Amino acid sequence: MALTDRQKKPTDAFKDPAQSLQSELDETNRALREVTLMLEQSRVEVGKLTQRNAAITAHLQQIQGQLDKIPPEEIRMAYNSALDAQQRLFVMRGQLEKLQNDQSHLERYKTMLEQFQGFSISGAKSGGVKGEKGALASVEMLVNAQEAERQRLSRLMHDGPAQALSNFILQAEIAMRLLGSDVEQARTELGNLKVAAMSTFQKVRNFIFELRPMMLDDLGLAPTIQRYVEMYKEQSGLDVSVIVTGNERRLEPYLEVLIFRAMQELVGNAAHHSQGNVIKIQADMGDSLIKLTVEDNGKGFDPDVINERSSLGLKLIKERVELLGGSLDIDSSLGKGSRIFLTVPVHS
Repeated sequence: MALTDRQKKPTDAFKDPAQSLQSELDETNRALREVTLMLEQSRVEVGKLTQRNAAITAHLQQIQGQLDKIPPEEIRMAYNSALDAQQRLFVMRGQLEKLQNDQSHLERYKTMLEQFQGFSISGAKSGGVKGEKGALASVEMLVNAQEAERQRLSRLMHDGPAQALSNFILQAEIAMRLLGSDVEQARTELGNLKVAAMSTFQKVRNFIFELRPMMLDDLGLAPTIQRYVEMYKEQSGLDVSVIVTGNERRLEPYLEVLIFRAMQELVGNAAHHSQGNVIKIQADMGDSLIKLTVEDNGKGFDPDVINERSSLGLKLIKERVELLGGSLDIDSSLGKGSRIFLTVPVHS
């Protein structure tokens, strides 16, 4: 939503930000109810498909021991049924994980909207329209950042798993044609298909981890950062390292999400824009202050230019951190790499 129209009509600008926030919250609650219902339905379907897949697998094992006694058509039908069951189960498990991620994402977003709503009410009491503008601008920035992340993941899914699924169909057709003439070659093709499917499934899991790592909820910030760095190092080929110091412990969920997303954004920026090959991350979990430092050996940049033209992700990080009483500072110069410092107070 453009702000220029609001600026042209001062009397109508931010006419009712409380209503805008409430509408967004209502829509989020509606989406959350739908996702929760679909999640329950998907769990039931996955249970049924798992049972069916187990039965078909057992049938295939019987067939494999009697290949010379069973007609080729029956073998073909058995393999087609097995392939169909595996594909359906693979797709439904992926859908189940996506729905679980969507549910968690919507719950976090709902919590954040409720926080912004409280901030808006508090700002309206103390600062009038100025406080209302700040709250609504933060919500708009948040929504825009989420949309940009969805577009990025959409492109990755299209170029990766979606293309791989097209190849699966072709490999499956080749295997089906070979079943009547060369069973061994058909078995080889099915083995290749299984390997390709496992590789693609791992890529999908990596995308899901980027979108919302479940271990952040289960184990907390420090283990999740360390796991993410291992995965990123393996995927990118860069020399990425992390040191966690201080009192490793669970923080408030919103704080763990904020720091993890900040680390993600800063590491991504260093990898994609710095042209360096070494990224060092240090997270100091002090009793009253969390400090995150991301350093690279790249080409560096002019911090003043970045401050004027910074990405939506950096702006959102800075906005969130400052709302919590923290700061985001940049130390960089051309040809000398960069270091970005993030500090966030911990309220006991």
